[in-house]
Amino acid sequence: MKALITGASSGIGLDMAHYLSSIGYDLVLVARNMEDIKKSKFNTDVIYESVDLSNEKNCQILYDKYKNKIDILINNAGFGLIGLFNETDIDRELNMIDLNVKAYHILTKLFLGDFVKRNSGYILNVASSAAFEPGPLMATYYATKAYVHSFTLAISEELKKMNSKVKVSCLCPGPVNTNFNKVANCEFTVKSLSSEFVARYAIDKMFKNKLLIIPGFSMRFAYHFGKITPIKLKLKIIYGIQHKKVKK
Repeated sequence: MKALITGASSGIGLDMAHYLSSIGYDLVLVARNMEDIKKSKFNTDVIYESVDLSNEKNCQILYDKYKNKIDILINNAGFGLIGLFNETDIDRELNMIDLNVKAYHILTKLFLGDFVKRNSGYILNVASSAAFEPGPLMATYYATKAYVHSFTLAISEELKKMNSKVKVSCLCPGPVNTNFNKVANCEFTVKSLSSEFVARYAIDKMFKNKLLIIPGFSMRFAYHFGKITPIKLKLKIIYGIQHKKVKK
């Protein structure tokens, strides 16, 4: 059995790799930076792929290399950016869309075709609690995660109607102690979960065919509370939270 994990250089992706290896899965670990991954020790066979998935051609090349060889696909690569939309760098934002949206879309599309044909396999798309609401001061990042959340849930229903045994899940964590803050140039203002906990929780729920995976009671409460909160109030609250994150 083999799992392919994107964004595996650190944080949730790397901890998922360790957990899956500990339960017997061989790994294909995909990231731009291989330095930290190759310092890690695994219990199973590991293939390292240094790939920039923001280039859609590289997504196709990666799939062609592992077509019909993967049992679990975990789309985890991505990054964020904080700031006023009229001031943030457009090239950085378009690169974010390419990685956070297009790479997920392409890899899910391609590997799902293999999984459906053989009627088995798991796909875990890593979104965020940001997927549930619009995010002033992180407008593009929130929108990319909303895309991942929406299309993963839609695909799940299609598979259900096909009576397919292929399972897809969407992971939507809140703050996690990873390298995300440094890349996004922000600081979380609430307590973060450990990436190891989130990784194990997500994998366990994936194997139990959980569609929407939200680690942590506080995030699950926030998810349900958000459903009954007026949109204008939510926008005001989220702006306040995001504004406190900005590194001065």
